[in-house]
Amino acid sequence: MRLIVLALQSRIYYQIRLYLIKPQLDLLQYLKARTMNRLFQRYKTSKIGIDSSASENSGYQPYIDPYLNPAPQRIVREIPRNGPVTDLSLIDVQCDGWTDGGFTTAPAPIYATVAAGSQGSMISYMARAPSDITKWSPGTSAVWFKVAESGKTSDGKWAASDLLTASNSIYTFTIPKNLKAGRHIIRHEIIALHAAYTYPGAQVYPSCIQVQVTGSGTALPTSFVSFPGAYTASTPFITHSKFSECNSLILDSLLKI
Repeated sequence: MRLIVLALQSRIYYQIRLYLIKPQLDLLQYLKARTMNRLFQRYKTSKIGIDSSASENSGYQPYIDPYLNPAPQRIVREIPRNGPVTDLSLIDVQCDGWTDGGFTTAPAPIYATVAAGSQGSMISYMARAPSDITKWSPGTSAVWFKVAESGKTSDGKWAASDLLTASNSIYTFTIPKNLKAGRHIIRHEIIALHAAYTYPGAQVYPSCIQVQVTGSGTALPTSFVSFPGAYTASTPFITHSKFSECNSLILDSLLKI
């Protein structure tokens, strides 16, 4: 399956494709990213399918979806823009959104099914929905547990550019096999650090995808963080005196169940 890169005037656009493939129901999220002047901006689509017969399910598109009637059905939560979040005190850092004017990221109307133990994209956190995920917003509660991270390697390569390029723009992570079944939000983020010499400077690009985790697991996480709250201006990787000094996007340990 060919991935499409849309580039325009030093901007980055990446495409996300989701596949649910029998018999393992592997969740593969393909991120196609090409750096141009180190700007991280986004265009997202998703595609869910079984085997070779895939049905299209686009991610939220902020410059198209608000004008469609009826409103399209999405599994990616609504975002208002392509730009980054730089103020880490805002609820925007959770799933993207604007707080000005009362706008917050809206839950998506549908969700996708994925088996525990399957693979996915460069996504850092998950949160278990206590109720209907199509109506639930985590707010500022500490409900997020980290399942994967990839930053800067010992030989100086960055996950969001170098490693994606080397791996044909495919990044995967594994949903814990023993995770208890239920509806979850998968929170993926890219953090751009090229302007992180002062605060605010680091650019956070979060996106939230709604899934139904299946399987026979019974484990639940015991350590959680909140958004906002997980990162602050004093978090080590958020600011740095030299770009080369920042050796990891996320410096704390994974929250494993």
